Amino acid sequence: MTTSTHQKHLLTSVQMAHFVAHGSLRMDAVVPAEMNEQAIAVLDAGIPAVPYGTPLADTFEPGSLPERLVQLPEVAGAIRSLVGPDPVVDHHAVHIRKAHEGEAQNLHADAIIDVREDAFDVQLMYYPQEVTLEMGGTLSVPGSHLRRTNESDTGRYQNLLGQSRLTCPAGTVVFLHHGIWHGGRRNDSDVDRYMFKIRFNPTVRQVRLWDTDDLYDEGVAAELNTRFPWYETATGRLEIYNRAKLWQALTGDDTADPDYWVTRVSNRPRRVVAQRSLNPHAARKEMA
Repeated sequence: MTTSTHQKHLLTSVQMAHFVAHGSLRMDAVVPAEMNEQAIAVLDAGIPAVPYGTPLADTFEPGSLPERLVQLPEVAGAIRSLVGPDPVVDHHAVHIRKAHEGEAQNLHADAIIDVREDAFDVQLMYYPQEVTLEMGGTLSVPGSHLRRTNESDTGRYQNLLGQSRLTCPAGTVVFLHHGIWHGGRRNDSDVDRYMFKIRFNPTVRQVRLWDTDDLYDEGVAAELNTRFPWYETATGRLEIYNRAKLWQALTGDDTADPDYWVTRVSNRPRRVVAQRSLNPHAARKEMA
Protein backbone atom coordinates (compact mmCIF):
# COMPACT_ATOMS: atom_id res chain seq x y z
CA MET A 1 0.00 0.00 0.00
CA THR A 2 1.36 3.41 -0.94
CA THR A 3 2.21 6.10 1.56
CA SER A 4 -0.45 8.39 0.04
CA THR A 5 -3.09 5.73 0.69
CA HIS A 6 -1.96 5.45 4.30
CA GLN A 7 -2.03 9.23 4.70
CA LYS A 8 -5.55 9.47 3.30
CA HIS A 9 -6.89 7.05 5.91
CA LEU A 10 -4.94 8.12 8.98
CA LEU A 11 -6.90 8.67 12.17
CA THR A 12 -7.73 12.21 13.23
CA SER A 13 -6.58 13.79 16.50
CA VAL A 14 -10.12 13.51 17.87
CA GLN A 15 -10.15 9.78 17.07
CA MET A 16 -6.75 9.36 18.73
CA ALA A 17 -7.97 11.24 21.81
CA HIS A 18 -11.00 8.92 21.87
CA PHE A 19 -8.63 5.92 21.85
CA VAL A 20 -6.53 7.45 24.64
CA ALA A 21 -9.65 8.01 26.78
CA HIS A 22 -11.64 4.86 26.00
CA GLY A 23 -8.81 2.41 25.27
CA SER A 24 -10.54 1.34 22.08
CA LEU A 25 -11.60 2.47 18.64
CA ARG A 26 -14.38 0.75 16.71
CA MET A 27 -14.91 0.57 12.94
CA ASP A 28 -18.29 -0.92 12.07
CA ALA A 29 -18.68 -3.04 8.91
CA VAL A 30 -15.34 -1.89 7.52
CA VAL A 31 -14.53 -5.32 6.02
CA PRO A 32 -16.26 -6.10 2.69
CA ALA A 33 -19.01 -8.73 2.63
CA GLU A 34 -17.07 -11.05 0.30
CA MET A 35 -14.22 -11.28 2.83
CA ASN A 36 -16.63 -11.91 5.69
CA GLU A 37 -18.21 -14.73 3.70
CA GLN A 38 -14.80 -16.39 3.27
CA ALA A 39 -13.68 -15.80 6.84
CA ILE A 40 -15.45 -18.61 8.70
CA ALA A 41 -13.87 -21.35 6.59
CA VAL A 42 -10.45 -19.65 6.85
CA LEU A 43 -10.69 -19.31 10.63
CA ASP A 44 -11.95 -22.89 11.00
CA ALA A 45 -8.91 -24.11 9.09
CA GLY A 46 -6.59 -22.09 11.31
CA ILE A 47 -4.01 -19.42 10.51
CA PRO A 48 -0.35 -20.46 10.81
CA ALA A 49 1.43 -19.05 13.85
CA VAL A 50 4.55 -16.91 13.48
CA PRO A 51 7.44 -16.29 15.90
CA TYR A 52 7.14 -13.36 18.29
CA GLY A 53 8.37 -10.16 16.67
CA THR A 54 7.75 -11.13 13.06
CA PRO A 55 7.37 -8.00 10.88
CA LEU A 56 3.76 -7.50 9.86
CA ALA A 57 4.81 -7.47 6.21
CA ASP A 58 6.11 -11.06 6.61
CA THR A 59 3.38 -12.47 8.86
CA PHE A 60 0.66 -13.53 6.43
CA GLU A 61 0.73 -15.18 3.03
CA PRO A 62 0.28 -12.69 0.17
CA GLY A 63 -3.34 -12.66 -0.92
CA SER A 64 -4.55 -14.50 2.18
CA LEU A 65 -7.57 -13.24 4.09
CA PRO A 66 -5.59 -11.87 7.07
CA GLU A 67 -3.13 -10.15 4.73
CA ARG A 68 -6.02 -8.50 2.86
CA LEU A 69 -7.59 -7.57 6.19
CA VAL A 70 -4.59 -5.56 7.41
CA GLN A 71 -4.22 -3.97 3.96
CA LEU A 72 -7.75 -2.56 3.87
CA PRO A 73 -7.23 1.22 3.64
CA GLU A 74 -9.15 2.12 6.82
CA VAL A 75 -7.55 -0.70 8.80
CA ALA A 76 -4.03 0.01 7.50
CA GLY A 77 -4.49 3.71 8.25
CA ALA A 78 -5.53 2.96 11.84
CA ILE A 79 -2.59 0.60 12.37
CA ARG A 80 -0.22 3.24 10.98
CA SER A 81 -1.73 5.91 13.24
CA LEU A 82 -1.57 3.81 16.41
CA VAL A 83 1.72 1.91 16.15
CA GLY A 84 3.45 3.49 13.16
CA PRO A 85 5.07 1.99 10.08
CA ASP A 86 6.58 -1.49 10.11
CA PRO A 87 5.08 -2.85 13.35
CA VAL A 88 5.86 -6.39 14.40
CA VAL A 89 3.33 -9.04 15.36
CA ASP A 90 3.38 -10.15 18.98
CA HIS A 91 0.97 -13.00 18.22
CA HIS A 92 -2.33 -13.69 16.53
CA ALA A 93 -5.13 -16.08 17.43
CA VAL A 94 -8.52 -17.36 16.32
CA HIS A 95 -11.15 -17.35 19.07
CA ILE A 96 -14.29 -19.46 18.63
CA ARG A 97 -17.13 -19.46 21.16
CA LYS A 98 -19.28 -22.50 20.52
CA ALA A 99 -23.06 -22.23 20.50
CA HIS A 100 -24.51 -22.77 23.99
CA GLU A 101 -20.97 -23.27 25.31
CA GLY A 102 -22.04 -22.22 28.78
CA GLU A 103 -18.81 -20.52 29.81
CA ALA A 104 -17.57 -16.95 29.88
CA GLN A 105 -14.01 -15.68 30.10
CA ASN A 106 -12.94 -13.88 33.27
CA LEU A 107 -12.39 -10.15 33.08
CA HIS A 108 -8.68 -9.62 32.44
CA ALA A 109 -6.00 -7.46 30.80
CA ASP A 110 -3.60 -8.95 28.25
CA ALA A 111 -0.48 -7.86 30.10
CA ILE A 112 1.48 -8.12 33.29
CA ILE A 113 1.71 -4.79 35.11
CA ASP A 114 2.97 -2.47 32.37
CA VAL A 115 4.58 0.77 33.54
CA ARG A 116 5.17 2.30 30.11
CA GLU A 117 3.80 5.84 29.86
CA ASP A 118 5.10 6.55 26.36
CA ALA A 119 4.30 3.36 24.44
CA PHE A 120 1.59 0.75 24.09
CA ASP A 121 0.68 -2.29 22.02
CA VAL A 122 -2.52 -2.51 20.02
CA GLN A 123 -4.83 -5.46 19.48
CA LEU A 124 -6.98 -5.74 16.40
CA MET A 125 -10.17 -7.77 16.81
CA TYR A 126 -12.06 -8.74 13.66
CA TYR A 127 -15.67 -10.00 13.79
CA PRO A 128 -16.70 -11.58 10.46
CA GLN A 129 -20.31 -12.19 11.54
CA GLU A 130 -23.00 -10.04 12.98
CA VAL A 131 -22.66 -10.35 16.75
CA THR A 132 -25.97 -10.25 18.61
CA LEU A 133 -26.52 -9.84 22.34
CA GLU A 134 -27.48 -13.52 22.56
CA MET A 135 -24.14 -14.49 20.98
CA GLY A 136 -22.29 -12.87 23.87
CA GLY A 137 -19.64 -10.75 22.23
CA THR A 138 -16.56 -9.28 23.85
CA LEU A 139 -17.13 -7.43 27.11
CA SER A 140 -14.82 -4.52 27.89
CA VAL A 141 -14.62 -1.74 30.46
CA PRO A 142 -14.10 1.62 28.70
CA GLY A 143 -11.32 3.71 30.21
CA SER A 144 -9.81 0.85 32.21
CA HIS A 145 -6.65 0.45 30.12
CA LEU A 146 -4.51 2.84 32.16
CA ARG A 147 -5.56 1.46 35.56
CA ARG A 148 -2.65 -0.95 35.79
CA THR A 149 -3.40 -4.52 36.84
CA ASN A 150 -1.72 -7.88 36.42
CA GLU A 151 -3.59 -10.00 33.87
CA SER A 152 -6.53 -11.66 35.71
CA ASP A 153 -6.42 -9.52 38.89
CA THR A 154 -9.88 -8.29 37.86
CA GLY A 155 -11.24 -11.81 37.28
CA ARG A 156 -13.33 -11.75 40.46
CA TYR A 157 -15.38 -8.81 39.18
CA GLN A 158 -18.61 -9.87 37.49
CA ASN A 159 -20.16 -6.60 36.36
CA LEU A 160 -18.95 -3.00 36.41
CA LEU A 161 -20.98 0.13 35.77
CA GLY A 162 -20.55 1.32 32.21
CA GLN A 163 -19.12 -1.93 30.86
CA SER A 164 -19.66 -2.52 27.15
CA ARG A 165 -20.84 -5.82 25.72
CA LEU A 166 -20.07 -5.79 22.02
CA THR A 167 -22.83 -6.19 19.48
CA CYS A 168 -21.92 -5.27 15.93
CA PRO A 169 -22.57 -5.82 12.23
CA ALA A 170 -20.50 -8.29 10.23
CA GLY A 171 -17.07 -7.02 9.21
CA THR A 172 -16.49 -4.90 12.30
CA VAL A 173 -12.92 -4.25 13.48
CA VAL A 174 -12.09 -3.00 16.98
CA PHE A 175 -8.68 -1.72 18.04
CA LEU A 176 -7.84 -2.12 21.74
CA HIS A 177 -5.08 -0.79 23.97
CA HIS A 178 -3.29 -3.84 25.38
CA GLY A 179 -4.21 -2.91 28.95
CA ILE A 180 -7.98 -2.71 28.64
CA TRP A 181 -10.04 -4.97 30.91
CA HIS A 182 -12.06 -7.36 28.76
CA GLY A 183 -13.36 -10.90 28.42
CA GLY A 184 -15.30 -13.08 25.99
CA ARG A 185 -18.92 -13.52 27.04
CA ARG A 186 -20.92 -16.73 27.08
CA ASN A 187 -22.55 -17.67 23.76
CA ASP A 188 -26.22 -18.49 24.36
CA SER A 189 -27.15 -18.56 20.67
CA ASP A 190 -27.41 -21.42 18.19
CA VAL A 191 -24.48 -20.06 16.14
CA ASP A 192 -20.75 -20.38 16.81
CA ARG A 193 -19.13 -16.98 17.28
CA TYR A 194 -15.80 -16.18 15.57
CA MET A 195 -13.18 -13.54 16.25
CA PHE A 196 -9.66 -13.12 14.88
CA LYS A 197 -7.11 -11.19 16.94
CA ILE A 198 -3.71 -9.69 16.09
CA ARG A 199 -1.48 -7.93 18.60
CA PHE A 200 0.96 -5.35 17.21
CA ASN A 201 4.15 -4.03 18.83
CA PRO A 202 5.46 -0.65 17.61
CA THR A 203 9.01 -0.32 16.28
CA VAL A 204 9.08 3.50 16.27
CA ARG A 205 8.27 6.17 18.84
CA GLN A 206 4.52 6.67 18.83
CA VAL A 207 4.67 10.43 18.36
CA ARG A 208 2.27 12.25 16.00
CA LEU A 209 1.77 9.25 13.73
CA TRP A 210 -1.78 10.26 12.82
CA ASP A 211 -3.29 13.21 10.90
CA THR A 212 -2.61 16.11 13.26
CA ASP A 213 -4.45 18.80 11.28
CA ASP A 214 -7.08 18.94 14.05
CA LEU A 215 -4.63 18.67 16.94
CA TYR A 216 -6.08 21.74 18.68
CA ASP A 217 -9.71 21.00 17.89
CA GLU A 218 -11.90 21.47 20.99
CA GLY A 219 -13.10 17.89 20.49
CA VAL A 220 -9.67 16.61 21.58
CA ALA A 221 -9.97 18.04 25.10
CA ALA A 222 -13.60 16.87 25.27
CA GLU A 223 -12.54 13.30 24.51
CA LEU A 224 -9.67 13.37 26.99
CA ASN A 225 -12.03 14.56 29.73
CA THR A 226 -14.54 11.75 29.21
CA ARG A 227 -15.78 10.28 32.51
CA PHE A 228 -16.91 6.69 33.02
CA PRO A 229 -19.33 5.43 35.69
CA TRP A 230 -17.18 2.57 37.03
CA TYR A 231 -15.02 4.92 39.06
CA GLU A 232 -15.88 7.61 41.57
CA THR A 233 -15.25 11.27 40.84
CA ALA A 234 -12.13 11.49 42.99
CA THR A 235 -10.50 8.28 41.77
CA GLY A 236 -11.44 9.20 38.23
CA ARG A 237 -8.95 12.01 38.41
CA LEU A 238 -6.23 9.37 38.25
CA GLU A 239 -7.56 8.30 34.84
CA ILE A 240 -7.57 11.90 33.59
CA TYR A 241 -3.98 12.23 34.81
CA ASN A 242 -2.89 9.00 33.11
CA ARG A 243 -4.56 10.05 29.86
CA ALA A 244 -2.86 13.43 29.95
CA LYS A 245 0.53 11.75 30.43
CA LEU A 246 -0.12 9.45 27.47
CA TRP A 247 -1.35 12.35 25.33
CA GLN A 248 1.79 14.32 26.18
CA ALA A 249 3.90 11.37 25.04
CA LEU A 250 1.90 10.89 21.83
CA THR A 251 2.02 14.57 20.87
CA GLY A 252 5.58 15.20 22.06
CA ASP A 253 4.22 18.15 24.03
CA ASP A 254 4.76 18.00 27.79
CA THR A 255 2.59 21.10 28.28
CA ALA A 256 -0.56 19.42 26.94
CA ASP A 257 -2.78 19.11 30.02
CA PRO A 258 -6.47 19.98 29.51
CA ASP A 259 -7.47 19.73 33.19
CA TYR A 260 -4.11 20.61 34.83
CA TRP A 261 -3.80 17.39 36.83
CA VAL A 262 -0.30 16.70 35.50
CA THR A 263 0.66 20.34 35.99
CA ARG A 264 -0.33 20.22 39.66
CA VAL A 265 1.70 17.14 40.59
CA SER A 266 4.75 17.94 38.47
CA ASN A 267 5.06 21.59 39.53
CA ARG A 268 8.66 22.14 40.63
CA PRO A 269 9.46 25.85 40.18
CA ARG A 270 13.09 26.72 39.53
CA ARG A 271 12.91 30.46 40.27
CA VAL A 272 14.72 31.32 43.52
CA VAL A 273 13.67 34.24 45.72
CA ALA A 274 16.62 36.27 47.12
CA GLN A 275 17.27 35.21 50.71
CA ARG A 276 17.45 37.73 53.58
CA SER A 277 20.64 37.62 55.65
CA LEU A 278 20.59 35.25 58.63
CA ASN A 279 23.59 36.93 60.32
CA PRO A 280 22.38 37.87 63.85
CA HIS A 281 24.54 41.03 63.97
CA ALA A 282 23.02 42.20 60.68
CA ALA A 283 19.54 41.41 61.99
CA ARG A 284 20.13 43.59 65.16
CA LYS A 285 21.46 46.39 63.02
CA GLU A 286 18.30 46.28 60.86
CA MET A 287 16.12 46.50 63.99
CA ALA A 288 18.01 49.51 65.45
